[in-house]
Amino acid sequence: MTPKKPAEDQNAKDLAPVPTAATAPATPDVALIHGVTPDGEGLQILRARGDRLEVGAIRPLREGAPITGEVVTLKPRPNFPALCDVETHFKPPADDARARREPELAAAPRTGPAQVATDEYRRNWDAIWNQSATNSKLLN
Repeated sequence: MTPKKPAEDQNAKDLAPVPTAATAPATPDVALIHGVTPDGEGLQILRARGDRLEVGAIRPLREGAPITGEVVTLKPRPNFPALCDVETHFKPPADDARARREPELAAAPRTGPAQVATDEYRRNWDAIWNQSATNSKLLN
């Protein structure tokens, strides 16, 4: 019969370290991948940052293409790869200003219909209303 090992020696290497206040992030920033973007080049995510939930999409960086939003790295968790820890490398200052203004904009009263004028709308408007003077020479 062999002597029993102390409890602290058994499976010590198999146990994962328990996160402490020093190793755990102050505000969790995680993303859940739930689909692919319609163009197939990015991923749709649900992001939990602090006490907020955000819906968005991530796309790979391309040289020469503008950066819209944050630059992040997703680190998949080993036990559930669709859940990733988010590491933010760059956050544009415009996002901070917009976040401060959002409560003001939501409370501002608005009247009238939404003003929508896309490039296609303008082209069609010009095609209909900006006709040349040759049509005005006709009788009727």
